[in-house]
Amino acid sequence: MKTAAALLTLAPMALAVTLPPFEKETLPNGVTVCLMPRRDTPLIAVQVTLRGGSEADPAGQAGLSALTAELLRRGSGSRTADEFAEALDYLGAAYSAGTQPQAIVLRLEFLSKDAEAALGLLADAVARPAFAEEEVRKAVEQAADEVRSLKDQPGQAAQLYFRSLFYGPEHPYGRPPRGDEISLAKVSRADVVAHHKKLYTGRNLIVTAAGDFDSGAFRTLLRKTFGGLPAGEAYRWREAPPIPAAKEPTLWLIDKPDATQTYFLIGQPGLARTSPDRVPAQLVNALFGGRFTSLLNDALRVDSGLTYGARSVLDLNRLPGAISMYTFTRTDATKQAVDLALDVLGKLRKNGVNEEQLASTKAYIKGSYPTERLETADQLAGLLAEMELYGLGRDEVDDFFARVDAVTVEDANRIVRKYYSSDALQFLLLGNASAIRESVAGYAEKRKEIPVTSPGFGGSH
Repeated sequence: MKTAAALLTLAPMALAVTLPPFEKETLPNGVTVCLMPRRDTPLIAVQVTLRGGSEADPAGQAGLSALTAELLRRGSGSRTADEFAEALDYLGAAYSAGTQPQAIVLRLEFLSKDAEAALGLLADAVARPAFAEEEVRKAVEQAADEVRSLKDQPGQAAQLYFRSLFYGPEHPYGRPPRGDEISLAKVSRADVVAHHKKLYTGRNLIVTAAGDFDSGAFRTLLRKTFGGLPAGEAYRWREAPPIPAAKEPTLWLIDKPDATQTYFLIGQPGLARTSPDRVPAQLVNALFGGRFTSLLNDALRVDSGLTYGARSVLDLNRLPGAISMYTFTRTDATKQAVDLALDVLGKLRKNGVNEEQLASTKAYIKGSYPTERLETADQLAGLLAEMELYGLGRDEVDDFFARVDAVTVEDANRIVRKYYSSDALQFLLLGNASAIRESVAGYAEKRKEIPVTSPGFGGSH
């Protein structure tokens, strides 16, 4: 069996990548199964993906999907929470459950010899969670405590405040994915049970696996594991309101009086995961701030020493997202750092991308893609799930290098003109407001100041 690395054509550098062969079938109850056997290591990675994610959280109950996923391991089948954890430890299996904007994702990695026992645990978690009243209460309290503690982790808190600012309270991405102390207080056991019943169904389930298994035998195990789930209905993607069209710059200043640094994000509208612009946008973003040797990081870290790192984040989810500059600096250098970030953006807009920059970025993207996406069983299981979730074909991988190579300087500069603007930027700054309030006021006439001690992350409930 060829490994993913062997499916990389070299001459002398990578010219193409090819997705290893995989098999796909739909079980009678609607579960989609994708299997990719590979014999290089005695491990199997399984990913269970459920459509919906945090965008399926009901109004006023942000964090319900994340909480439900967390509770799957806190008692399932005939096992208590401790017994479930002990069974995982006995197998040496790695289990995780989390929520993305458009999906709930459960991952389990285990030795191939333990496949039947490991899948039995997974079946209990997915199909037979106990949702004991006491465990729900503890999970809600712990989740609320964790959210409150994020206020002491300014980098993470700034990103949650930015979501509220950028998307607004009516957009599913405008809510904190793990909820906050306000929304979590509204969640009951009945809500968790109803949410599970709605989303954890055959027609809403994607199961992907990569690793050391015989397809026929493993398919039989998966049918036993997931074939008994009720068919239910696939989650209906909601028609989300568009990102509010900002007509002027807006600035939110989150006041953390004890802060010695200012964390800031500066955002503008971007694109969706399936946008035809996604490949040239990835190239432009890598050049601008998506890699260490980027324009943004060179200016703010290497040349000026204002920060330990600056980056540009290109959100690629089901719904169009943001393109945002993100970094932090010492309090007294806040305006200098923000001005420099805006200067780098302005120069990109003015000068565009040249041939040398584009060639360098293409080499970077092509060089990092195989190890980031195709190297491990876990990566491959995740890639198969992503393709199924977004309705992408294997050409998403097989033709990726060709699409990268096809991007011209003109294509890249069209992306710059379309997405990298200096108009109506959205500014989120988290720091000592009394020390920076005056210096940052000029970035936007429309401003809002929020004490970091206020409940939530600035959105309405």
